[in-house]
Amino acid sequence: MKRGHRTGKPKGGYTRLYGRHAVIAALENPNRDVRKLWGIRETLNMLDLPADLPIVYADGADLGRMVPSDAPHQGLVAEVDPLPDIWLGDVLEEGAEDDPAHARPILVLDQVTDPHNVGAILRSAAAFDALAIVTQDRHAPPESGVLARAASGALETVPWVRVVNLARALDEIAEAGYWRIGLDGEAGETLGQALHGAGKVALVLGAEGDGLRQNSIAHCDIIAKLPISSRMESLNVSNAAAIALYAATNR
Repeated sequence: MKRGHRTGKPKGGYTRLYGRHAVIAALENPNRDVRKLWGIRETLNMLDLPADLPIVYADGADLGRMVPSDAPHQGLVAEVDPLPDIWLGDVLEEGAEDDPAHARPILVLDQVTDPHNVGAILRSAAAFDALAIVTQDRHAPPESGVLARAASGALETVPWVRVVNLARALDEIAEAGYWRIGLDGEAGETLGQALHGAGKVALVLGAEGDGLRQNSIAHCDIIAKLPISSRMESLNVSNAAAIALYAATNR
């Protein structure tokens, strides 16, 4: 198995996470370096914290000034380093051990840039035990408090592979034995039909409005749609991802 290509994610800098799920998940993630933690005393006293972690006791107003306006910090704010890069080849090597009949799906996002959507997709990926999500680095949101809050802890548990070239990544996924299913509302087949008889699958979703790019469609094995009522033109991409993951893991 070739190791794949590195992500283009820049090194350095830090991110502020907030909210109990996001912060506690970061503290529990051995791959996450937490630099500093601010919190309300009562909340901090409920946590089992590392002895060497710098802690600052603060009141709600202080914490509110550290996060976006009206963001629900829930008494905790953490300053963290970015997560380490993840190789696509390493993820595919792990997936090679899956039983094809019960393999964890891969979720590929084609220029989905809204952090709320990507965070919600990570949450669904965790709920349905996806192997990883894959995005193109230049057309995906960076780690942020907003994204981590929407992910409700899943940013720390779901491997997120950032690649330079999505088409090459899709080729590598195919070489690893995955059936690449692109989702498009104009497709002739339904997702259920596309999943019939498939083994390992990679679900490929495009951004709201623009949908999948033609180059991404060309690197899928089949294009399928979610059969929804004519009363609604389309679904939010995070809702579509959740439904597709459910379908792929409950065949």
